[in-house]
Amino acid sequence: MSFYNFENTDPEEEDIHYMKLAIEEARKALAEDEIPIGAIVVSKNRIIGRGFNLTEKLNDVTAHAEMQAFTSAAQTIGGKYLKDCTLYVTVEPCVMCAGASYWTQISRIVYGAREEKRGFISKGASLLHPKTVLKGGVLAVECAEMMKNFFAEKR
Repeated sequence: MSFYNFENTDPEEEDIHYMKLAIEEARKALAEDEIPIGAIVVSKNRIIGRGFNLTEKLNDVTAHAEMQAFTSAAQTIGGKYLKDCTLYVTVEPCVMCAGASYWTQISRIVYGAREEKRGFISKGASLLHPKTVLKGGVLAVECAEMMKNFFAEKR
């Protein structure tokens, strides 16, 4: 896993940096002809979990990028709670992933593009743990373009 130090930059730059790494995970999904969504979990400037969509490859509707990243992070730290961690994900989480984030007690979720049809916000933002801070729109254009291009090629 990689280490990064952001003591001399602002939080916005930190969010952009980590979202770019989540986009790299989404590109891995794209390379496997999966819906291009990527996620990473960060704790104290250290990436402790990574994931990208694997629903087709694993034939598993629960194999979303966030779920992969949560599992990876929990294995890295040796525990199921992700307090003091941030999830960076290229697209707004679905209801399932928002619900899973509740159980991890993750401190923060930062997403790129909104998901108007299947995103959890349209179903009820109360799905998150009460202490989870939500931030959206980080590199939203890049994240949305990847999704639009993927689905345009499918049609």
